[in-house]
Amino acid sequence: MKIIVIGAVAAGTSALAKARRNNEQAEITVYEKGNLVSYSSCGLPYYIGGSIDSFDALTPRDVTFFKERYAVEIKTAHEVMAIHPDKKELLIKDLKTSHLFTDTYDKLILATGSVPSLPSLPAMDQAHVFLLKSGQDALKIKDYLTTHSPRQAVILGSGFIGLELLEGLTTAGLSVTMVEKNHQLSVGLDSDMAHYFEHLLDEKGITVLKGKTGVEILNDAVILQDGTRLPADLVLLATGVRPNVTLATKAGIELGTTGAIKVGPNMETSQADIYACGDCIETFSLLTRAPMYHPLGSTANKTGRIAGDVVTGGTLTYKGSLGTSIVKVFDLTIGRTGLSEEEAKKAGFELEVCHTIKPDKALYFHGKEVMIKAIADKKTQKLLGVQAIGYDGVDKRIDVFATLLTYGATVDELFHLDLAYAPQVSTTKDPVHYVGMALDNALNHGRPLITADELMQRLQLGEEIQVVDTRIRAQFEKNHLPKAIHLAQSELREKLKTLNPQQPVVTYCNKGVTGNAAQNILLNHGFKQVYNLSGGQKCYQKTKPLVKREQK
Repeated sequence: MKIIVIGAVAAGTSALAKARRNNEQAEITVYEKGNLVSYSSCGLPYYIGGSIDSFDALTPRDVTFFKERYAVEIKTAHEVMAIHPDKKELLIKDLKTSHLFTDTYDKLILATGSVPSLPSLPAMDQAHVFLLKSGQDALKIKDYLTTHSPRQAVILGSGFIGLELLEGLTTAGLSVTMVEKNHQLSVGLDSDMAHYFEHLLDEKGITVLKGKTGVEILNDAVILQDGTRLPADLVLLATGVRPNVTLATKAGIELGTTGAIKVGPNMETSQADIYACGDCIETFSLLTRAPMYHPLGSTANKTGRIAGDVVTGGTLTYKGSLGTSIVKVFDLTIGRTGLSEEEAKKAGFELEVCHTIKPDKALYFHGKEVMIKAIADKKTQKLLGVQAIGYDGVDKRIDVFATLLTYGATVDELFHLDLAYAPQVSTTKDPVHYVGMALDNALNHGRPLITADELMQRLQLGEEIQVVDTRIRAQFEKNHLPKAIHLAQSELREKLKTLNPQQPVVTYCNKGVTGNAAQNILLNHGFKQVYNLSGGQKCYQKTKPLVKREQK
């Protein structure tokens, strides 16, 4: 059997390795357009910033390695120009010699990855303008930093790559401005959590210009649509990616609704004996079964392994994606898994939403706050999605939640998890437990939550809601919610008559704990509609859009 793989980065090399493990007799050839193979794309921003000293650390395997270990021929600088499924034939160009030739296959695996989704700007071909998609791109940027010593950089785009470049370039000593065309950071979070993250970045003095678009790149500046001139002797384009489907489209291979290659659970495309994997394919949600495009190195390796297994007679299938992702920016970490609130609403779920702010470890071990937003389905009480922002241990909690989502956990099960505890790494009740307690209380024990957005909407519609600030007087006077009255939790029992038990009441404190205690008091005294503000005053303040820095 003759197997050909197109692409030799994450998915392609994972496919060839699994195919060889399954079948020692198969003839396996790989065509790679670039000169590098099997490099770590995720490590490139950190090489640029100097956190990784040697580029070789990101390219531990070369063509010789695969030849010796797997008896696979990888031909770099070879571009597949066309696929002819009817003849099972490829047209290939040797980029070093421009020689054209054909090759045939029994099984073909497409691992063509993604390509940058670039804005339409004049003068993007200047020497100081870069994108970061490949290892070669990283080498070029690193060389430019060394030879030109730029001092001011502009990054267009605020996704994961943009944020990692922000850290890398700042670490390398540059003054960096990030420009984002949307009104929130493009990090895959709900707007409230994206705003919370932005507040934390602002506290570190990091400039992010939102709702701005670059319209021109000069040799020393970027011009925005409102006329703002941003000095820049280095410009990075981090405006996202799209699936590389040019070859597939020309070959008549069906695309999915996301614009990526449509594949079955075994990675087979609409054309017989042609399979696809990695960033060029459309996957599907484990929770809703809806198509999704979520290009990540972890998914690329997983789907590559499945493709390599299936073409050699294996039975591996793809089970679905939760869209789990994480990024670390300086000492901050953000992660998500499962559905966002917006996605869940579009899918028709009726949601319970909670925000918890808890220390990631014991305070006497310098615990720092981790903000967790979780959503659950009111009908089935199953967890649907989680987003977290913090310092240490965000990855640990996201992985726990991803596991719970995979196996369909209901909210009442979270509290009973026997999680690892030591004061250096957690609290006696872990933040995961607190999420379960809050959702279980809301869904099963008559302790409903209300988000800041929902409360403001209901007040704006003229609904008579009694908003009660249960903190001490000094905290109330420093800041409080609109229309709030002050009734400290310690005096609430004595002043119950100041409230109307027939009208809805919303209690709140700094983060939710005292608000919940006040909620319990009111409910136990016969109040019927009592809500606790999800995440408290801190959540309300920091999940609103940040405008301070833009007004300066």
